[in-house]
Amino acid sequence: MAMPQISAADQAKLQLMQEMEIEMMSDLYNRMTNACHKKCIPPRYSESELGKGEMVCIDRCVAKYLDIHEKIGKKLTAMSMQDEELMKKMSN
Repeated sequence: MAMPQISAADQAKLQLMQEMEIEMMSDLYNRMTNACHKKCIPPRYSESELGKGEMVCIDRCVAKYLDIHEKIGKKLTAMSMQDEELMKKMSN
C-alpha cells in the first residue's frame, strides 16, 4: 500500500512537532533524574554502588514521576479535545 504524499508545509509541521516532543521528553528525563537523585541519594556517599534503599527510592520516584506525567498528558489531551469541539460548535 502506497504512503500518501504530504505537503512541504505539513512535513515542516511534523518535523517541528517531532523536535518539540524530543525536547519535552529530554526535559522530563533531566528533571526526573535531578529530582529523584536529590531525593534518594545523599550528597556524600561512601560506596560506588547504590544501596538497596537508594535503588528502591529511585524506582518509586521514577514510577511516580512517570505516572503523574501520563495522567497530566491524558488530562491535557482531553482538555484540548474539548476546546476543539467547543470551537467547532462556536463556528457553526
